[in-house]
Amino acid sequence: MQKWIADYLAAQQRVLASLQPDQLAPLIATLQDAHRRDAQVFVIGNGGSAANASHFAVDLGKGASDKLPRRFRVLSLTDNVAWITALGNDYNYEDIFVRQLVNYARPGDVVIGVSVSGNSPNCVRAFDWAKATGVKTIGLVGAKRGQMAELADQVVVIEDGHYGRVEDIQMTILHLLCYAFMENPEWAA
Repeated sequence: MQKWIADYLAAQQRVLASLQPDQLAPLIATLQDAHRRDAQVFVIGNGGSAANASHFAVDLGKGASDKLPRRFRVLSLTDNVAWITALGNDYNYEDIFVRQLVNYARPGDVVIGVSVSGNSPNCVRAFDWAKATGVKTIGLVGAKRGQMAELADQVVVIEDGHYGRVEDIQMTILHLLCYAFMENPEWAA
């Protein structure tokens, strides 16, 4: 058991160490720009990635915004269960995010997609729609990259296929994006 734990932690540390500041600084810049323009930020994902999307929306909308003179406008499209199930039931599950974006998103807004595979059909459709509509996209994906990596304006690939590891690193990145403004509120000016 001790060896398995040590190996797990070592693998996690290797993946975390592979992230480079020059990969992440452009994401902060995109959020700076969105904040300055009062653009909406949307976050999408499924399963553990949906939980990460919700967590990010809370941290950016409350934690980071509490430090700023004007708040981020952020919404996790994973949180309205009634709307999601109505869209899934009446249309199809692949449209649960894009149909919400049709109601809310405008050109210049930002969609952050969180997916280990990068091929979640509902996220891919949302990115495809966003690209056609002038909504900026950020993809956080695992080693498989998938279609989201091809469609995204900005992408960070976590070079691992282990779902838990990738989701942990994705949440680390999402925390970093929030804490960039919590700890450096002048960056939003």
